[in-house]
Amino acid sequence: MRQTIIIGGGAAGMMAAIVSAREGDGVELLEHTDTLGKKLLSTGNGRCNLTNKNLDISCYHSEHLNFPLPALKQFGYKETLRFFGELGLFFKERNGYLYPRASQASAVREALLSELSRLGVRIRTGCKVTEILKKADQSFLIRTEDMSFFADALVLACGGKAAPFTGSDGSGYPLAVSLGHRLIPPVPALTGLLAASSPFRKAAGVRTDGRVSLYVEENGKQWFMGADTGEIQLTDSGISGIPVFQVSRHAARALAEKKRVFAKLDFLPEYHRAKVETYIQEYGETGNEEAERLLLNALEKDGDCFRILCGLFPEKLVAVFLKKAGIPLHAPSGRVERRKKQILSKLVCQFPLEITAVNDFTKAQVTAGGIDTRQVQANTMESIPVPGLYFAGEILDVDGICGGYNLQWAWASGFLAGKQGRP
Repeated sequence: MRQTIIIGGGAAGMMAAIVSAREGDGVELLEHTDTLGKKLLSTGNGRCNLTNKNLDISCYHSEHLNFPLPALKQFGYKETLRFFGELGLFFKERNGYLYPRASQASAVREALLSELSRLGVRIRTGCKVTEILKKADQSFLIRTEDMSFFADALVLACGGKAAPFTGSDGSGYPLAVSLGHRLIPPVPALTGLLAASSPFRKAAGVRTDGRVSLYVEENGKQWFMGADTGEIQLTDSGISGIPVFQVSRHAARALAEKKRVFAKLDFLPEYHRAKVETYIQEYGETGNEEAERLLLNALEKDGDCFRILCGLFPEKLVAVFLKKAGIPLHAPSGRVERRKKQILSKLVCQFPLEITAVNDFTKAQVTAGGIDTRQVQANTMESIPVPGLYFAGEILDVDGICGGYNLQWAWASGFLAGKQGRP
């Protein structure tokens, strides 16, 4: 019987163990914390956004851009639903986002644990791997702090560095590097952005609709890196919320490379005219001229500037706008010079913010970076330099946007790693 060792008991590791056992392998699953699936329990705010119907390669990032595609084609959202449906789960959908019907991540974890038990997978928790050796006969010797294991095939599904309280502490990276793999430096992703002197301290806690556009400065020129629209949360140190999370990996990578990063916030995004994608990529996004004209017209009417703007924005945010534009809080609009009204209108639609840091791994949902996928077979997850070694999940240089995409990557890559090239 072929012996397979899985290192890492998260979503990808459990999937790989189940698939490998179904193929008839003798499987042992090694997890260095005291339980399996800790990070899974926190996904989707505890509801577990399993996958998304709107799967597209543009929802993923990697130095090797198309690497995730073969896995997603073999095991997409339909396969994910079929797999978990066979384990007894039911589902519900919200705008393409798919959750267990019970809205509990624990239901997903229990379904996986039950299947692991049914298949006879041997689980060892509190088992920290310290060394991996490839033997002359092509088998693997895996050493822990107090035991040794032998395997014909090995799957590294150790996770990344995000949310270390769940066990994702980056401990899998040195194991892979010791076997000859390159590491794309890991940085936090799906996390908040920080500004050295945040203008939103007095508006901290405010949530408002907006569009975040991110720019990186290089050689004196700013390059557009990405944008997203949704509910922005203002914090005493910067900005957060889903649209911020979606672009945060670009900021983290650029800051790690010692580049300057800037965000422009549009607080009237519903008036933002869509630009042709190729134009955006080449020139970046332009301003929201329609919203600026709307706001300027409103400010030309008689009335208190503060009250005029309170019809559009939360009061605490209005105070921030007026202060930055140099307009007294309750100044009559008729007494404010037009130049300052123009500054205020532009500020609302292109609020500038220099990003100096991102929240660290303790507050990040996923890791950007990881094992270089150019050393991994995209259709099997097998290592190119080390045959018989497979990768699954966040340990690889693949990260997705919010919406179930990272869990879908765990299921797809775990499935292939468990299959190990078998039909």
